[in-house]
Amino acid sequence: MSEISENNHLGRDFVHLHIHTEYSLLDGACRIDQLMDRVKECGQTAIACTDHGVMYGCVQFYKAAKKAGIKPIIGCEVYVATRTRFDKVNKPLWKIISMARA
Repeated sequence: MSEISENNHLGRDFVHLHIHTEYSLLDGACRIDQLMDRVKECGQTAIACTDHGVMYGCVQFYKAAKKAGIKPIIGCEVYVATRTRFDKVNKPLWKIISMARA
């Protein structure tokens, strides 16, 4: 990790656009506060939050990113149902990552 954090210029051009935080139940392991520390350590200037089907972590994500001087990108990973969301026979075939533009 120390190699990445010292005078890192490589990470600035890279932005994670598909991150699941602790709010993606059973899938996300990233704690938002620790995530921002790591993003800064890697020299990155922006990060996206794309939790599974929920957006209730976006406020905490936005505030933490702004506090750390990182550009927050708000998004959500959603599934496209073939008929209805209650259809248990036909599983969703596609996932869509939607991101907000300010």
